[in-house]
Amino acid sequence: MANTLRLIPHLHWILVEDANETVSYVWKILERSSIPFTYLATATEKGYPRNLPFFDFCEFIKSRGWFQRTVALRHLRNESASLMRGYSSGVVYFADDDNSYDIRLFTEYIRNVKRLGLWAVGLSGRKPVEYPVVANGTVIRFEAWMPSRLFATDMAGFAVNLNVILNSTAEFGKGCRKGFNSPETCFLSDLGFQREDIEPFGWQSNEEENEVLVWHTKTVSMKFNRTSKPIPYAFEYQREEVEKRNKKT
Repeated sequence: MANTLRLIPHLHWILVEDANETVSYVWKILERSSIPFTYLATATEKGYPRNLPFFDFCEFIKSRGWFQRTVALRHLRNESASLMRGYSSGVVYFADDDNSYDIRLFTEYIRNVKRLGLWAVGLSGRKPVEYPVVANGTVIRFEAWMPSRLFATDMAGFAVNLNVILNSTAEFGKGCRKGFNSPETCFLSDLGFQREDIEPFGWQSNEEENEVLVWHTKTVSMKFNRTSKPIPYAFEYQREEVEKRNKKT
C-alpha cells in the first residue's frame, strides 16, 4: 500500500493500529516510504465492533476497524490545521490495507470530490463489481450487497470532502442496524447526506469506458452470485465461469 500512496502528491496518511502500542516494522515501512504520516495505536474499546458478524448472503463476514476509524476522525478534527500544511481544502478517504488501488482513483476521483464522491468497487459483496446505477448524472439505485441501503457502497467506494467532516461530529458508532451492520450508511447519513448528494465517478454513457479503480484483493477463487444483468464495467470471469457461460449461449 505504501508503494501506491507514495505516488500520490499532497497526501497525508493516518494509520491507526488496533493495539495498545505501535509496531516497529510498520514504523520502518512508513519512514522509508517518504509519505507524510501519522501513526497511532488504540485498542478497540468495549462495545465497539471488533468481530461483529454481518449477514452476507449465506455467510457471516467479520467487520472490524470501526473504532479505529473514529479515532482517525477525532485526530483529524483536532489536528486539521497542521495536517493541511497550508492547503485550503482536502478530501478524506478510508483506505483499507487489503485493497488494491489504481492511482487514478486518487488523482481523478478523490481529488475532485466536492462533497460526497462515490464509485464502483471490484470483488466486493459477492459480486464481480459493486456499483451505483446512474441516470442523468444522478444515482438512482445500487447493484451491490443489500441494495436497499440508502448508501449501498463499500468503505472503499466513497470519499468525503474534509470541510464536511470538520463541520460535523459524525463518527463510526457501535453498530448500524439500518446498514445491516455495515457502517457506510450510518456514517454518511450522520454526516447529513441524502442519496441525491452523491457525485458519481467513473460512470460513462459509453459502458465500454467504465473502469474499476479499486478492488478487494483476493488470493482465492471467487464464487460470485449469478446475475442475468449485464455488468457495465470491464472485468474478466475466471476460465471455468467463461466456459459455463459460453455453453449456455
